[in-house]
Amino acid sequence: MLSSLSNGLGLGGEELHVLAVDDNIIDRKLIELLLKKSDCKVTTAENGARALEYLGLGDEKAACTSSKTGSTINMIITDYSMPGMTGYELLKKIKESSRMKEVPVVIMSSENIPTRINNRCLEEGAEEFMLKPIQQSDVKKLRCHMMKLNKPSYNGRFCMGR
Repeated sequence: MLSSLSNGLGLGGEELHVLAVDDNIIDRKLIELLLKKSDCKVTTAENGARALEYLGLGDEKAACTSSKTGSTINMIITDYSMPGMTGYELLKKIKESSRMKEVPVVIMSSENIPTRINNRCLEEGAEEFMLKPIQQSDVKKLRCHMMKLNKPSYNGRFCMGR
């Protein structure tokens, strides 16, 4: 089963690189483990500010550091409720960036609040909303969003039955 899953997540033999952002270390490690089981390269950040630094969207010093890594992020998965900068605020900053706006962003939360999901996250450009804790079956669903990268006309939101 994992072999078919990893084939679905790769981009033409290229390793998928996911940035996982969560202030809770247990949730962050769980996401990292599940993604690595699916042959993804995973970079983690404990908050929105660190994620922006890694993406080169923070200050100029961070942008220089990030460009040295030469590593492309194919997807960002972020918790909604974090101190300092929420996942929603991180999503807005990513979608405002001309360089990063096409990268799929998945929001996750332990709170299933439809108005927050629909009126904020999805309307602002999130690809998907997932309930925590994330499970291996959720990682499988990310395959659709990776297809979107290969076929820009593909609307990944239909992957989840919406």
